[in-house]
Amino acid sequence: MFLASMKDDIIRLKRERILEAARDLFSEYGYQGTTLDQVADRLEVTKPFIYSHFKSKAEILGELTQRGILAPLDAVRRAEEIGGDPKTRLTNLVHGFAEAVVAHQGEIAVSNREKNYVPMESRQKLKELQIEFDRGLAAILQDGIDNGQFEIDDLGLTVLSIGGMMIWPYSWYQPGGRLSTRELGDGLAKLVLRMVCVQDIVGG
Repeated sequence: MFLASMKDDIIRLKRERILEAARDLFSEYGYQGTTLDQVADRLEVTKPFIYSHFKSKAEILGELTQRGILAPLDAVRRAEEIGGDPKTRLTNLVHGFAEAVVAHQGEIAVSNREKNYVPMESRQKLKELQIEFDRGLAAILQDGIDNGQFEIDDLGLTVLSIGGMMIWPYSWYQPGGRLSTRELGDGLAKLVLRMVCVQDIVGG
């Protein structure tokens, strides 16, 4: 059992190294401008090493794009697990989302820039994950409407607006810059709470 677990850990580590190298190269040269030979050279391995973990360059891109949305989706799931009133859950969601965007900034950037090259199978999976995210956020907002915490005229528009605002820092956030990840989350949370008409943003 121990040896099997160690073997799985090694495989995951190798896949991670491939994904990180490909992400960086896609960022530097674009998806079309990057070859698997370049990925292998960056890792100082042979191309068969790449093929032992991924079937193609497209599969690598698909994996990167899925990671770009899985992390924010986890923020919704964690907010629901922690619980609390709608305001608390929404605040936790925004903070978790901000942390996810910072942690996976490269993957999200590649996903948005190279979305036309994502394999169809991965596109369908991304669509399903996006729907799950939108439904989770909508459920929190609807609870806030029902208990009088939130005032929202158009739930669908608000979900799309909040989602877009939270993901956009991938394009401008600078680690080590003016805002820490915590400050980014605090700022976004205040903006989101104002959007849904929460009056006591600082208190409670």
